[in-house]
Amino acid sequence: MSKCEQCIVRQFSSLKVLTKDELIKMSDCKTSYTIKKGESIFDEGDITNGIYCIKEGVCKLSKLSSNGKDQIVKLVKSGELLGQRSVISDEPTNLSAVALEDMEVCFIPKTEVLQFFTDNNNFSMNVMKNICGDLKEADDHIVDMAQKSVKERLAVTLIYLEKTFGTDNDGSLHIQLSREELAGMIGTATESCIRILSEFNKNGVIELLGKRIKIVDKIKLSRLAE
Repeated sequence: MSKCEQCIVRQFSSLKVLTKDELIKMSDCKTSYTIKKGESIFDEGDITNGIYCIKEGVCKLSKLSSNGKDQIVKLVKSGELLGQRSVISDEPTNLSAVALEDMEVCFIPKTEVLQFFTDNNNFSMNVMKNICGDLKEADDHIVDMAQKSVKERLAVTLIYLEKTFGTDNDGSLHIQLSREELAGMIGTATESCIRILSEFNKNGVIELLGKRIKIVDKIKLSRLAE
């Protein structure tokens, strides 16, 4: 089991401001898990009793709508934390977290997190900044959903997936969402998402490699996103 003070991913989250003693304390109380692709880290409405630090992999945060569709709210990658809002608000989770690829995560109990929150002002400030960042993203997403067309939203999402998570050896997006997941992320029907992807493919903006997507013309795709 790796020690928190030697873990590189903590540099990308609120944990970076914890003291060496606090990190050693965290190492002693954390639990490490391997989450397989498709498995849940937690479900909407769960009581987590702690936070998860993502050491490796990517997961989707999503909410089940009244019509039974899974709406992806955010993708979370290595170095980020999950569940911090629920710990602070003392409420059940508002979203589900499901692995999009095999993941390594560490669980830190709520009692320890709240102790760090009380004792370390820099940690509490960083956590609040992260939550405020999530709120800003949510505000921007609401505006995009209201003002951008479905085609524009799909273009924005494809650019985001490549920029954030990179590509594989064949040039296709590393994180490959299903057509249904893509549709849920941009707030449209699966059929509409498939139709627009076919249109992008026909116009030489992307290339469809089976179920995988490769961005061919980034400039044209950026124009479509505006």
